[in-house]
Amino acid sequence: MSLQSAATRVLFYPTLLYNVIMEKISSRKWYDRIDETVILGALPFRGMTDTLIKEENVRGVITMNEEYETRLLCHSSQEWAALGVEQLRLGTVDFTGVPTLEHLQKGIEFVHKHKKMGNSVYIHCKAGRSRSATMVAAYLIERHKWDPDAAKAFIADIRPHILIHSKQHRMLEDLYRLVTSSSINGG
Repeated sequence: MSLQSAATRVLFYPTLLYNVIMEKISSRKWYDRIDETVILGALPFRGMTDTLIKEENVRGVITMNEEYETRLLCHSSQEWAALGVEQLRLGTVDFTGVPTLEHLQKGIEFVHKHKKMGNSVYIHCKAGRSRSATMVAAYLIERHKWDPDAAKAFIADIRPHILIHSKQHRMLEDLYRLVTSSSINGG
């Protein structure tokens, strides 16, 4: 295990507690609807399941967390499936991790699959700020052909506390070039 990975594990519960407190004492929400399909949020605790499924029509979950982050507090892939919800795990290290281009493309395909079925997709990491916001920005870039700054600004208007780091932004720029070059070339 790398030093970076070990540090994120040590910081996981204190930073999760910080997020819980911020949701209670500030205007932050645990999750926000981005469009008719996508919801961006923090860890979907087991106690939120009924609300997400019944009120938000969530039938897909994209988990940007590493497995240890969700093991105790969230449903496993099998538990989600038993509830009629498909989970896609695109594990990315907290704080410094960047979703790969392949992960972003898989996430986009997953959202579009559920969109066609009229479902909502809950995209999350620990706080719904960086890793998951990067995934949501990728979806918006692909869907609307927006550049990364426009996608980020759109999300920030709805969820002001997002934080897409410079390395994540560079990955979104790579995706934007790929999306716009393939649409120019008829792809």
